[in-house]
Amino acid sequence: MTAGRSALAAAALLGVSTLLAWPFGAPFASVPLAVGLVVVWFVLLWLVLHSLADLPATDPARLAAPLLFGVALLYLWQIAVVGFAVPAVLLPAPTRVAHVLATRLDVLWPDFCQTFLKAVLGGYLAGSAGGFLAAVVIDRIPFLRRGLMPLCRMMSSMPIVGIAPIMVMWFGFDWESKAAVAAIVTFFPMLVNTLAGFDSVDHLQRDLMHSYAAGFGPTFLKLRLPAALPFVFNALKINTTLALISAIVAEFFGSPILGLGFRISAEVARMNVDVVWAVIALSAVAGSAFYGIMAALERSLTFWHPSYRKKL
Repeated sequence: MTAGRSALAAAALLGVSTLLAWPFGAPFASVPLAVGLVVVWFVLLWLVLHSLADLPATDPARLAAPLLFGVALLYLWQIAVVGFAVPAVLLPAPTRVAHVLATRLDVLWPDFCQTFLKAVLGGYLAGSAGGFLAAVVIDRIPFLRRGLMPLCRMMSSMPIVGIAPIMVMWFGFDWESKAAVAAIVTFFPMLVNTLAGFDSVDHLQRDLMHSYAAGFGPTFLKLRLPAALPFVFNALKINTTLALISAIVAEFFGSPILGLGFRISAEVARMNVDVVWAVIALSAVAGSAFYGIMAALERSLTFWHPSYRKKL
């Protein structure tokens, strides 16, 4: 069974590599033939991905599955746009977006530093730290939970497009106003998740610490905080994307001549859609890397959690 599946995967890979070498720099000469070739290629790709998914979890070859799937999506995008002669103003080809990233990185890099390294990271750290400290205080003082939590839930539903203009009026047009928006957006997920983590400690564990005559400090550091860590990291991972999205959206409502959001709005007005997609790609890569860093940190600090235990 294993040998047959390996042979099938090898044949599928051969077919995929052959079709990947098929020239796709010009419109389709025959649309039915092109569609048929793509369908065959998709079936072969499905077989390859299915074979990779059945590999053991410890096999490094499993990492090829998401990489191959991403390359496949780009390939389909390329041949669809070029083959059907889709206007670049509607949807540029991936090769054109890559060309913009390679040739205009001197313009996009300052935008990235302005948005991600200043507004996103500043707002992310301020909002996450503020939400965690507020959760500790609310958990310590019961009447704050009853009085503030309904208000916090109401404020968490405020739209970004309503907060951003107010923050621009308060903090100006530079990155500080975008960091304020990101801090507000990331504050509430951290608050809610941290409180849920504190509540996950059952009464038997608390009674055990009480029988050891442990006060608030030892109980918090040795029991409640470790129990809340998976919830805290869940909020940290959620906030990686929320901070990036909120900072970019906030830049639409006023910013200096730098920033990813500013670049998107400016290039859309000039009909340079390939630059817009390049900014989107840069943002997606940065957001994914940020999420991956938080996930790796979570795995290193919460390795004891049942979700990370290896199945026997």
